[in-house]
Amino acid sequence: MEWPKQLLELFDDPLLEGVRPKVAAQTATDRMATKLAEVNEWIAKHGREPRKDGELKEKMMWAAMTALQKKNLM
Repeated sequence: MEWPKQLLELFDDPLLEGVRPKVAAQTATDRMATKLAEVNEWIAKHGREPRKDGELKEKMMWAAMTALQKKNLM
């Protein structure tokens, strides 16, 4: 959400120090896009897809990749 400039200027008032607009929560699509980017970064770094029997981080990437594949995003 884009906040109007006049509203943002109000937040600069010393009486409202520390008060800021609420940050919008991530949508399910945003979370999937973030996870897809993380999996792709892991693959680029290691030169292969994550495996189920790897270290904890690799297992987490494998689970995320599997979930994304089930949704046909990979």
